Amino acid sequence: SNWARGRASWGSWLRCRAGPLQLQSSQPRHTFHTGPRLASSASSKELLLKLRRKTGYSFVNCKKALEACSGDLKQAESWLHKQAQKEGWSRAAKLHGRKTKEGLIGLLQEGNTTVLVEVNCETDFVSRNIKFQQLVQQVALGTLLHCQNLKDQLSTYSKGFLNSSELSELPAGPETEGSLKDQLALAIGKLGENMTLKRAAWVKVPAGFYVGSYVHGAMHSPSPHNLVLGKYGALVICETSERRANLEDLGRRLGQHVVGMAPLSVGSLDDEPGGEAETKMLSQPYLLDPSITLGQYVQPQGVSVVDFVRFECGEGEEAAEAE
Repeated sequence: SNWARGRASWGSWLRCRAGPLQLQSSQPRHTFHTGPRLASSASSKELLLKLRRKTGYSFVNCKKALEACSGDLKQAESWLHKQAQKEGWSRAAKLHGRKTKEGLIGLLQEGNTTVLVEVNCETDFVSRNIKFQQLVQQVALGTLLHCQNLKDQLSTYSKGFLNSSELSELPAGPETEGSLKDQLALAIGKLGENMTLKRAAWVKVPAGFYVGSYVHGAMHSPSPHNLVLGKYGALVICETSERRANLEDLGRRLGQHVVGMAPLSVGSLDDEPGGEAETKMLSQPYLLDPSITLGQYVQPQGVSVVDFVRFECGEGEEAAEAE
């Protein structure tokens, strides 16, 4: 009987244990919460990839932005730009004053407007970086838009220059927030070198004029715009009574001469031929055929040279250091 009572209590204990176990096993363990969590994870990953593709910032920063903005893509993008701006300005302040002898000249031509810009950095290595080249592109586009917005009635050509501070204040463009100095701070933040928006020149011409151009060591920017980059650049303004087939080639040759011979003025066809030290453009020995002057080369072409602009990357830095 003791054995029977013991067996009964053992059976009762087993039944008590079996109840909860059966209840637990009767509910599938992976039913609750998992579906939404997986969907949320997939959605977050998609947002993260989208933000990364759109802004180019690191996955870590994109994740921080989405967390800070509760997954709102537009707010996260704005948050990222603000953070980058803060970091860029902070780094720009630290690097300010470091020498910027390297960089690029950018040439952009659209319709009757041509611009030449110079943006400087510390090393040639950074000047070859795509992010630096994109900055030069933004500066060229900002300058071009500034020129196109000038309401001037052209009876003859017009030419203008922008110094560093004037250039910095220009709007960055219709698709970019802020000014060019904001874009400069962002580039400094990303690349970790001091940079300067040194200067820009622009030329607008009416019918009857042509702007020849040349960039030495030219490389085309990987952008939809016809931006050309290099270390030297020249614009040569010509007056012509008719549109000639060889004007582009002629303009390029004149630009090569200006880059190579560095004249200080145009001069006149009546001036006496000068030697190697001559600074008047038309009296200089023609770069591609020193047996004649540039004036003698141009005269039969049916155009007259009226003005030019020449940029050399980093020029003036040595003189500033000496002072």
